[in-house]
Amino acid sequence: MSTQKVAKRRSVVSFANLAPELQEEVKKLYPAGYNEAMMRIEKPNGEFFYAVPFETEEVSYLVKVVVKIDDHIEEEEDRDYYTDDLKGADEFADQNDEDEDIDNLRDEI
Repeated sequence: MSTQKVAKRRSVVSFANLAPELQEEVKKLYPAGYNEAMMRIEKPNGEFFYAVPFETEEVSYLVKVVVKIDDHIEEEEDRDYYTDDLKGADEFADQNDEDEDIDNLRDEI
């Protein structure tokens, strides 16, 4: 007896376009989210999308998922938190030297 291996049909589909019961199965497969399983798929035209693998008995899916990329992190790092009103360590040292000079002048008077 020989057993033939039948290849599964392959399909790329958006999560929103999956049947509701398949959406539930995908959610069960990735209960903590699919961040670790997510793949970036490059299209021939240079565009890309993110997808996660999902298999049924008949079909091997790549399920397109919507990914929000947080680009505010770089903006936060670039933000200037300090204004010109704040004194740096050098300015404090200069001010302390001036205070000592004034104290020395008072002692001399």
